[in-house]
Amino acid sequence: MKKIALVTGATSGIGRATALLLAENGYNLIITGRRTELLDNLKKEIEVKYKADVLPLSFDVRDKDQVDAAISNLHERWRKIDVLINNAGLAAGLNHVQEGLEEDWERMIDTNIKGLLYVTRRVAPIMIEHKGGHIVNIGSIAGSEVYENGNVYCATKHAVNALSKAMRIDLLKSNIKVTQIRPGMVETEFSIVRFHGDEDKAKNVYSGITPLFAEDIAQTILFVLTRPAHVSINDIEVTPTQQASSTYVTRNL
Repeated sequence: MKKIALVTGATSGIGRATALLLAENGYNLIITGRRTELLDNLKKEIEVKYKADVLPLSFDVRDKDQVDAAISNLHERWRKIDVLINNAGLAAGLNHVQEGLEEDWERMIDTNIKGLLYVTRRVAPIMIEHKGGHIVNIGSIAGSEVYENGNVYCATKHAVNALSKAMRIDLLKSNIKVTQIRPGMVETEFSIVRFHGDEDKAKNVYSGITPLFAEDIAQTILFVLTRPAHVSINDIEVTPTQQASSTYVTRNL
């Protein structure tokens, strides 16, 4: 019987790449996101390429009622969730704290922290009921350091770091693994979202370097999921070869 993986933020970037790779490797998928058309397109692609079963759920992780309704109304055949990939997350704005936009702050806090919590709160009891599972939280290199203008984004990813450690402790006796993956610079929609759609600014972020790609993080996720039952990979930091930290990057210009 195929395992079931629930992937949040599956409409693009790391979430989409992860859904495709897991389907290729024998998983059935619950894919979630806000863009219904993109979810439907991904469902069709997976079904054609990998003959996997796919359930698209269109909801916003920031909305507790939407999360509750989506998970609580799952058909019985989808309720044995073996893997949860808490991928939905974003950065919004890049300002000094005294110039930050409150709406950017709220968007990051509501998505990166509260959204992760809302989904985990509904899925973890299902895993406990079935006596096992694996939760993978997509954090960031910004969860262990802080850089100029990164204030609130860094704070949210520090929270993901703390929550991952706390989940690991709280769920230890329930045979549930918890892994945090903390990427450095990954070329996805991340920078376009951060700069509110300014594609020129987004491109400059990766100027002169070969960044990570969504598929690199998907491969890392697959690696941790396929370790033996007695092995738990708790935390992985992944960066491009040209990046040593949030602020140390060498560019070929």
